[in-house]
Amino acid sequence: MVIVKCQNKNKIGFGKFIEEYLFSRENISQIVLILDIRHKPTEDDRIMYEYIKSANKPYLIIANKADKIAVTKVEDMVLEIKKELNLKTEEIILPFSSERKIYTDNVWSNLLIGVDKDCET
Repeated sequence: MVIVKCQNKNKIGFGKFIEEYLFSRENISQIVLILDIRHKPTEDDRIMYEYIKSANKPYLIIANKADKIAVTKVEDMVLEIKKELNLKTEEIILPFSSERKIYTDNVWSNLLIGVDKDCET
């Protein structure tokens, strides 16, 4: 993500840009936060999650690189991320692997639900 790669002085500018974008765009049907399943969320991940949550728009959290850990560890890592972000019980994190194309059906169906809801209004 661009925010992570920037120097600290540029993060403030990006924060303002993201906040303005999320709060002023009426045509956002769903926001997707992509995290690395192999690691605990960074401070930047937490900040992005808070921005997304406060935008009061539908969102989806995807834990990418699920192919890089053992299949038996995926659920544990999802729960760890959920705990680190203090997610509510009803909030879900979807594991995903773009490289091996695993868990893709679940991610696509959840993405399409958000799009379909937007099309109904």
